[in-house]
Amino acid sequence: MTTHGVSLEFEYDRPSTARIVAESIAREIGEIDDDRSRTIIDRDGTLVRLEIDANDLVALRAAANTWLSLVDVAERTADVGAAALE
Repeated sequence: MTTHGVSLEFEYDRPSTARIVAESIAREIGEIDDDRSRTIIDRDGTLVRLEIDANDLVALRAAANTWLSLVDVAERTADVGAAALE
């Protein structure tokens, strides 16, 4: 079976923002994964990395789009929270 993969990296100005984003989307690991795709999340300081593997390109694209959407929501939520604290 041929697998396809992509690594998505997101760099933030502050480790706290990276932590918020990583913890927010990590809750979906295992919930979104299925027989066709699986994802691993890792955070190192200000860097959040997603490793997505899929059985086919259609599943890879669907998984990548889903994770990108979740990251976008987590980033916007973190921005709102940071603005409220200022």
